[in-house]
Amino acid sequence: MNKTISDIAQLAGVAKSTVSRFLNGGSVSEDTRQKIERIIKQYNYVPNTFAQSLKAKKTSIIGTVVPRLDSFATSQTLIGIDEELRNNQYQMLISNTSQDMQREIDAIYDFARQKVSGIILLAAEVTEAHLKAVEEIGIPVLLVGQQHERLHSLVHNDDQAGYEMGRYVVEKGHRQIVYIGVTEKDQAVGIHRRQGFQRAIAECGECDVTYYETSFKMAEAIVTAESILRDNRPTIIVGATDNIALGVMKTAFSKRIRIPHELSVAGFGGYDITEMIHPALTTVKYHYLQAGQLAASHMIRQVRGESVEKRTVLDVELIPRESVDKL
Repeated sequence: MNKTISDIAQLAGVAKSTVSRFLNGGSVSEDTRQKIERIIKQYNYVPNTFAQSLKAKKTSIIGTVVPRLDSFATSQTLIGIDEELRNNQYQMLISNTSQDMQREIDAIYDFARQKVSGIILLAAEVTEAHLKAVEEIGIPVLLVGQQHERLHSLVHNDDQAGYEMGRYVVEKGHRQIVYIGVTEKDQAVGIHRRQGFQRAIAECGECDVTYYETSFKMAEAIVTAESILRDNRPTIIVGATDNIALGVMKTAFSKRIRIPHELSVAGFGGYDITEMIHPALTTVKYHYLQAGQLAASHMIRQVRGESVEKRTVLDVELIPRESVDKL
């Protein structure tokens, strides 16, 4: 049977409050500390952090709301969050909403009822319902990947990513260009990334660019790419995500269109798989792991009442590879 704090206190011959103070990093005498540590080690005692948190005014648990788990960006961000939280004696609870907006709002309230110290929110969009929930729960919330003037946020530099990709495409001599984006409800990917790309293209002055919209799912990107390549043949297709670009490549392979000799392809994200495929995909690398670590660090500072920048922007990095030909 697992030992409780009361059991540890009785075995060590001290008060329950003394054990609790020790476990929470409080001050106890050296003799008491050694006795408690010896008992804990002897019985392999593991504190029930969640149960402690429900009773405490302040918890060591941070809630993280994510729209999907089958995403490289999400998984890398979560790894970074978890590493940083553990290094600071915090734990992470994850709520996956499967891109359901109502579940996202419900998760915010659910975490508040579980008395988490703060919430890291990876949202595709920020609605009035999000803002209302954040205001009502009264605990720190940090937005990752999107931004809003009323919330602390940590974002990747999507405008710069789009601009660098657009400039690279033009420098490579491409003038017949297709850009496959996503819904503008996602401001980071659907608006800022595309606007940066358009800004670079506008500097060229002689490019013919056609813009399409698809979803984040590779299967739907494949359908969109099939429609595009059935009607015309651009020299390059740029996908707003690596998943979209991979969908384009799969379609091109099925149609026996050689990449990059007959069609160049590029994306955004810097997923690991983009370096493994042949030809390797030209992309803009996003530092998701670093974003997760920084998000956790900022959240801990917020929980402790320390000052945190309202908006933090992470740099991106263009990675030229074999999938884009020079004309």
